Formats: sequence, C-alpha cells, structure tokens
Amino acid sequence: MTSVRKLAAAMTHYQECDVLVVGGGPAGSTIAALLAQKSRRVVLLEKERFPRFHIGESLLPLNLPLFDRLGVADDVRRISVYKPGAELVSDEHEAVATFRFADNPLLSVGYSYQVKRSDFDKLLLDNSRRLGVTVMEGTRVTDVILDAADRTTVTAIGSDNTPTQWSTRFLVDASGRDTLLAGRLGLKRIDKQNNTAAIFGHFRNVPRQVGDKAGMITVHLFEHGWVWVIPLPDNVTSVGVVGTQALFKARKGKLDAIFADAVGKCPSLARDMTNAEPLSPLVACADYSYDSRSYVGERYILVGDAAAFIDPLFSSGVMMAMSSASFGAGVVDALLEGREPREHLVRDYERKIQTSLASLSWLIYRINSPILRDVLMSTFDLFNTRHELITILAGDFYERRSFLSPLRRLQFAYGFLLFASKLGFRLRHGGIKWRPQ
Repeated sequence: MTSVRKLAAAMTHYQECDVLVVGGGPAGSTIAALLAQKSRRVVLLEKERFPRFHIGESLLPLNLPLFDRLGVADDVRRISVYKPGAELVSDEHEAVATFRFADNPLLSVGYSYQVKRSDFDKLLLDNSRRLGVTVMEGTRVTDVILDAADRTTVTAIGSDNTPTQWSTRFLVDASGRDTLLAGRLGLKRIDKQNNTAAIFGHFRNVPRQVGDKAGMITVHLFEHGWVWVIPLPDNVTSVGVVGTQALFKARKGKLDAIFADAVGKCPSLARDMTNAEPLSPLVACADYSYDSRSYVGERYILVGDAAAFIDPLFSSGVMMAMSSASFGAGVVDALLEGREPREHLVRDYERKIQTSLASLSWLIYRINSPILRDVLMSTFDLFNTRHELITILAGDFYERRSFLSPLRRLQFAYGFLLFASKLGFRLRHGGIKWRPQ
C-alpha cells in the first residue's frame, strides 16, 4: 500500500488552459490579467514566492494608463512616492538639470511614481488573481515541448516537488532574465556594446528633495557611469551605481569599496551619503543587454525581459515590461480567435519592440559621451529637442522614426554638436561656445 501511495504521489498531474504564463513579474502579471479580462483561462507559474526583492523602482508617466486598464491605479498610488520628474546632477558641468513631466506639452500624463518593487510586483500579481488567473507561486518550469500539433506541453515542479504538466493553447514567456525560450531555442543575442554592471542597495538617513522637487529621481553623472538616488516609501532611499567595465576593473576590491569610490566621484552625492545607513548588504549584477532574433512563434510569445533587456538608465524596465505585455495580450487574443492575419500581428508586435530598443539603445550607448551630457545639462535647447527627449524618457519610445520624430531631432542635434566639437566648440549653458583644447 505504501508503494502505491508513493507511485500515486509521483504521478504527474495533467491540466489544460488557454494561456500559460511563465513568470509573475510586471510583464507576466500584466499579460495574464489582460487576457483574463478577455475571459481566457490563464495559468501563471512563478518560481519564487512574493513579495521578493527586485530592482527597477522608478516608474514612468506612461505606466499610468496601464494601471487604469488593470484597475490598480488607486492601489499603486497608495504604496508609492509621487514622482514629478527627474533631476540630473553633473559636478563636471557644475550644473543641475531638472525635467518636470508636467511642463512638457507633448505628454498626456504629468507625473509618475517611485515604488518598492517587492510591494508593487505583489500588487500586480494579486490583481491578476482577482481577475481570475490561476497563480502558482514556488513553481519552477522544467520542460517545454513545442512540437505538438496544436498545443504546447509545459512541465513544472512545485514547492512540494510534485510535478505538474500543463497543456496550453498558447505559451507566454515572461521569465525575465532567465529567458526560458530565447535560451532554449537559440534566439538570444548578447549586446556586448552595452556591458555595464550595477551595485545597489537601500539606505536610511539620505536627505530628500523638498518643495516642488520632492519625490524626483536624482541621477548623478560621473566619468565612467552614473548613480541613481530614488526616494521610496517609509523613508527608504534606493542608491545604485551603474558603470562601465573600466570602473569595475579599476577597483578590483569588494563591492563596498567600488560603491564608495563611485559615490566619492560625485561630491554633491558624497555629502548626502555621509550619514547613510545601509539596510542590507549591497547587491551586484552584470547588465549585459540582449534581445531575441524573433519574439513570436507558432504558439508562443516573449514579453518583457524575456524578449529583451536593456540598461536601466532611463527607468525603462517596468514600462517596457508592461507595455510589451499589453501589446502581447492583443496579439495572443487575436491569434487564439483567428481574427487577423498572423503575419500582420507578428510584424506589428516585433516592430514595436525593435523600435523601443533602438530608441533607448541610441541614448544609452552615448550616455558617457561629453556631447550627449552637454545636451542633457545645458539650459540652451538646441533645435528645440528638450521636450522631444523627455517624451522618449517618459515612455513614448514606440513611435516610428521619421524625419521630424523626437529621436531623429535629437540625433541631428548630436551630429551637429559632434561636428562642432571637432572645431573646438561645445554646448554650454548660454549656447555653443568655443573651448580651445
């Protein structure tokens, strides 16, 4: 009898669903919730148990319409710090550049939020449950079989080591940087041109902005990178150093030493960190950017970081995760219904992802360039590009590039300044000035 029980316990439980989502972060929770709103039978498998720590705490204004669609706008407001804009500090320029979302006539939303990701991600995951998604935490996917005639088979192991097998009409890979399908199918392409690394942690006793700057993210620029300072609820401040490999190779010591060295390169930040109290050990991660050769297969789609990952300089991570999930939900629902030609749906989805990556990559590749930093820090708005730049950084990075698009205008200004620099000119507060070498 005992052996029969063991055999029964070892047997795989087999279930069916319309859509199976792997990963419960913002991308997975969003696409699961939106498909559940369309009366799809959705199952979400998440390997961890929420809440769990995660980085990427500064949201963008164009996240907010998605919160309305998901029905979580009030809940997000309750757990967050109001974010009216961003502040860039450059001791090299002896300047502070302030970007207020509400001052930009091109933006329909004039603010955003800073959040603790542990609380934010759990809120989104719980919301998908509320909308009818079957959520299984502590469940790790071990196998995917894509070659069946009309369904995909997914095997997972729960926290009690019991295997479960799911037969699904459509598979959503929202596994984040685990890149479940891109890795297995050989789709992943590493972008070593953008090979930064980050060290970050949470602190108390870091002075906060006051008045109309209260809640802003502050970015301190230094030679080989930048430091974010994000005010979070409960008087916690997130501080993170992002640098090139040159920064980390120059200091082959412990994380604390590298972090302190980078902070020391920003005198204005170093003053603010004098009495900072760390709440936990620093965390490090390598930020090799990557994308996929394709994002949609016969019965699967990649969303969020499972499709592509890019340096988090402009707080684009959560926005890209949730927006790609929103676009992806439309694709999955239409493919399941057979409403539109598959080729059109796939092409439109992949174009959106590629356009966003191209826009942000162009900026990120040049963030350490003196020319782009001059553009960011100068009060002189060359070719009226400032509003267009902030529109991109607010989350509107899916626009097709055209002759007068925001990115094209910025690229034209950059090219002009690059030419001017060869003649000894640089952009400064009052305009373009000759600066002999």
